[in-house]
Amino acid sequence: MSDEMDDVLNEFIVESYESLDDLDRELVTLEQNANPDSLAGVFRAVHTIKGTSGFFGFNKLEAVTHVGENLLSKLRDGETEVDRPITTALLSMVDAVRDMIDSIQSDGVEGTGNYDALISELEQLESGEAPTADTDASGSIDVDTAVDATGDISDVVAEADIAESTETTDVEILEPESLAADAAETVDTSPTAAATGHVASESIRVDVGLLDDLMNLVGELVLARNQIIQYTGTNPDATFSATTQRLNLITTELQEGVMRTRMQPIENVWNKFPRIVRDLSIACGKQADLAMEGKHTELDKTLLEAIKDPLTHLVRNSVDHGLETPEARLAKGKPAGGTVALRAFHEGGQVIIEISDDGAGIDPALIRRKAVEKGLLTKEEAAGRNDREIINVIFQPGFSTAAEVTNISGRGVGMDVVRTNIESIGGSVDIASTHGLGTTVRVKIPLTLAIIPALVVACDEERFAIPQVSLLELVRIDGHDPQSSIEYVHGAPVYRLRGRLLPVVHLHEVFGKAPPEHSDGINIVVLEADNREFGLVVDEISDTAEIVVKPLGRVLKQVSAFAGATIMGDGRVALILDVMGIAEHIGMTSTGAGKQHGVEDGEANAAGDLRRLLMFRLGDRRLALLLEMVARLEEFSTEQIEVTSNGRVVQYRDEILNLVFLSEELGIPSTRPEDAPVQVVVYTDGGRSVGVVVDDIFDIVEQRFDIQHGSSAAGMLGSAVIQDRVTDILDIEGLLRLALPALFAEEAA
Repeated sequence: MSDEMDDVLNEFIVESYESLDDLDRELVTLEQNANPDSLAGVFRAVHTIKGTSGFFGFNKLEAVTHVGENLLSKLRDGETEVDRPITTALLSMVDAVRDMIDSIQSDGVEGTGNYDALISELEQLESGEAPTADTDASGSIDVDTAVDATGDISDVVAEADIAESTETTDVEILEPESLAADAAETVDTSPTAAATGHVASESIRVDVGLLDDLMNLVGELVLARNQIIQYTGTNPDATFSATTQRLNLITTELQEGVMRTRMQPIENVWNKFPRIVRDLSIACGKQADLAMEGKHTELDKTLLEAIKDPLTHLVRNSVDHGLETPEARLAKGKPAGGTVALRAFHEGGQVIIEISDDGAGIDPALIRRKAVEKGLLTKEEAAGRNDREIINVIFQPGFSTAAEVTNISGRGVGMDVVRTNIESIGGSVDIASTHGLGTTVRVKIPLTLAIIPALVVACDEERFAIPQVSLLELVRIDGHDPQSSIEYVHGAPVYRLRGRLLPVVHLHEVFGKAPPEHSDGINIVVLEADNREFGLVVDEISDTAEIVVKPLGRVLKQVSAFAGATIMGDGRVALILDVMGIAEHIGMTSTGAGKQHGVEDGEANAAGDLRRLLMFRLGDRRLALLLEMVARLEEFSTEQIEVTSNGRVVQYRDEILNLVFLSEELGIPSTRPEDAPVQVVVYTDGGRSVGVVVDDIFDIVEQRFDIQHGSSAAGMLGSAVIQDRVTDILDIEGLLRLALPALFAEEAA
């Protein structure tokens, strides 16, 4: 095919994708209110796809759209009325067209799908006959077809294992790879198109890869601008200073312009939700309306792509878990139909997205009971947490309240992925629920990740940047003895800020160093993470600056305290602090231990350091491993395990991962069935990874503890009381050196 023909085909693919997204939304709207103009628009879109597919010789695509066009023609002319079976069939046609377009884009052919049943169903509906496909008299539809065809993640995520839950977060948000080869990945940069949702005559298509390159170049320009401004401050030359001011102005305007080209309305993601809500409500036997407010709110395309799956999952949860059946709602005095509401707006330099429903709400008592049943919490821990902390247990891996596993829900994987994905782009998620009245999930995300305002601080003569989006205020403690202003509750430092106790931590402690004595004053940066405040004590507060975010290398990527790096005006590198990671490190988040840096810990945990532990079982034994030693959690089927001269291995991330079966090394009989998937703790050192096979990973806790009984056994540090139970603490590095001496000898060499 010639280059000119390739361009025409690419244009057809791009326009077809746009039309299909519009068709999903328009067909759902037409089912509720048949509008002649909308019908005519839908007919024209299908007619265009049919005509162009015939031009390219895509006969299967032409056949499907042809029968769909015939049915739409009757609807447009008023010979047939829109009803649920017709809408369902037309939406199935849209899904079939999308599948074929996907295949054409990737392989240049229409694929191997058989659509004879769909064509027959559309022809029967056109002739007025009762359809014989997967619809019954009530108009209910096959759940698999309904929910999978929407492009939703729920079933994919629900069947995912620990590996997929973690894998979702391992994306380069800060430096997206070029998508120029993907014809569908283009951005319409005209303001008119962004505001009205259609392509204006003066707009052009620009590859996302090109915009990414431009953004990177602007970032480098900003770095150069910052260096020149700093140089100007130490070299007072009037002419040079005026030129610097001009450069600063132009760079700022260029930066804002390029960022605007990357901004897209959140409507581009929301357009899929009417179809999802419609199909899912039918599959669940519920009545649901979708209300959307603020659909023109804009944010960076990279972030838009990152939140697509989490938002989809939250909308599905609102219908599946939130809304009651019509009978249950009527019995409670509610309307038979429920409402799922989406709201987006800008606030404080962030985009706020709220997903609300007027359903049953979340019952804290049920969460407590299920958390204890699944071993996520002990009875004492569940009883000691307030309702807000208990509700946030739904973000823990493996939690589910579903009575049985279905195609829609119940596998206990999903909300943890939602939180992980959102936090991976610098956002946060919080839940507010009133039992019996409804639930609201509030998601906060930054406008962009490329260039952000930050506060520059110093610690131990090193500079660090703190994103201003997490900054609340700055506190300076002066006086003859500033240290006396810091009090201790159960061994944890706090500061009385306007009558309330503010947990504090010194940045030195985060890095494992002893904090210095401050005789001339204490600087406290008050931060917010997971809707909780804490103070970070630093040596010096320098200034605010616009910084260009650079991703970390592999060595530092696993360090939760850092979110990236930047180059300062003097050319030196400064690490960007991850406020959420620091909060988790000191036990401030609700997913850690539900406690605020020891203020609520009590005497039981007063001894030792606050450490995060991965809890797992081996036979009838409880074991724990310091979470800082864990690179990833994975799960492999027995079919993936292969045997080599070096022992049992699996193919993992383009390399061979050695497996060490902990039960064999420690001589503890395993209770895992032979054909069951293996749960693996991946330990990484020096660029080489090893997988440790355990029976069951059941919790992550944050607690102070002392090893009360040391161990002479190889691979064990000793025993400690964790969650009020005696637990063995594993020495994973020592164990692996004994289990795989050749591997570690090779690394040493």
